[in-house]
Amino acid sequence: MADFSDLTLDVVRVRRDFPILEREVHGKPLVYLDNAATSQTPQQVIEVFDDYYARYNANIHRGLHTLADEATAAFEGTRETVRVFLNAGETREIVFTRGTTEAINLVANSWGRTNLGPGDEVLISHLEHHSNIVPWQLLAGELGFTIKVIPVDERGVLDQAAYRDLVTERTRLVAVNHVSNAFGTVNPVREMARVAHEQGARILVDGAQAAPHQAIDVRDIDADFYAFSGHKVYGPTGVGVLYAKAELLEAMPPWQGGGEMIRMVSFETPTTFADIPHKFEAGTPAIAEVIALGRALQWVDEIGLGLIGAWEARLLEHATQGVGAIEGLRILGTAPEKTGVLSFVVDGAHSQDIGLLIDQLGVAIRTGHHCAQPLLAHFGVDATCRASFAAYNTPEEIDVFVDGLERVIGMLR
Repeated sequence: MADFSDLTLDVVRVRRDFPILEREVHGKPLVYLDNAATSQTPQQVIEVFDDYYARYNANIHRGLHTLADEATAAFEGTRETVRVFLNAGETREIVFTRGTTEAINLVANSWGRTNLGPGDEVLISHLEHHSNIVPWQLLAGELGFTIKVIPVDERGVLDQAAYRDLVTERTRLVAVNHVSNAFGTVNPVREMARVAHEQGARILVDGAQAAPHQAIDVRDIDADFYAFSGHKVYGPTGVGVLYAKAELLEAMPPWQGGGEMIRMVSFETPTTFADIPHKFEAGTPAIAEVIALGRALQWVDEIGLGLIGAWEARLLEHATQGVGAIEGLRILGTAPEKTGVLSFVVDGAHSQDIGLLIDQLGVAIRTGHHCAQPLLAHFGVDATCRASFAAYNTPEEIDVFVDGLERVIGMLR
């Protein structure tokens, strides 16, 4: 069993912040191990919605009355919170989106349409989520550039030697995740950025799975673009962030038109656009969700990302030891540096059946392809079971999961 004695995270206190953890599923205490899909939300974040809609519900930026001022201040306060969270240089480098998927599509449809064409190459990797594959495929079909894929080894680790060979003077963009959602592999994005920049290429980092687990420093990485989602980091759904270097945002055209993102609209002269980041935030945004994201990031800071990451690493160690003793179970993704994600298949048992049956024991895991079909196909499977961990999970919950898994597998064989 992994040793948790030297860690100071008070998981009992942490769990008190999450009301959903008090519920039962099928008469059993909920053991929620689907955090790579969506993490649960602390009460402090839930309360933001009541507070906003009860006290200062108003549209932002355009009003002069008190409620509009208060809503604008809270909304823009989150932009500063995100800037600090990412160690970005300026708040104008922070664009609010509906999530990581929309952030990547923004880059593809604005920067990509302006900078990519026949003869150019975009590098993605075998580890990517579909949201960092499909936008580039759609755009390549229109503009005629080439997509090349960075290979992965049997551990789920990107082949860095192959990557260095793939980056050439034709490479315009490297689009890679910081952490694999399917396997938990942590990629060396700082070094990958250096290699890309040596050839004059830009790098986009999908940080959806990194942001909840480790400190992010976009300036240290030297990321040109970095994206993450609120609902992975104890915040609400429907909100996310695109960080981009100011000079890139300045040069990029808007990708959506409407209110808020304009400076002047006329039938007689061309429309002019607002300064960044507002140029990329057309229409009324998800105001309450953005404010709640700021509170979620404050909650994470109060607990401490370093402590959260260390706690989850012990949970992963404990779970890996437990499931590793189960006959016929094979873990996919054994990178030496991982976050708290455990993907596996079991001989003679379909992943979906395991997921349905273990749910009857109150244990929530994810089954399927995890929006990473090319990766799973590369490993010869069409689905895995995935348990993923968060700050509120406990060693005792891991034991319930492992015991339940043994029972379910026994029933299916």
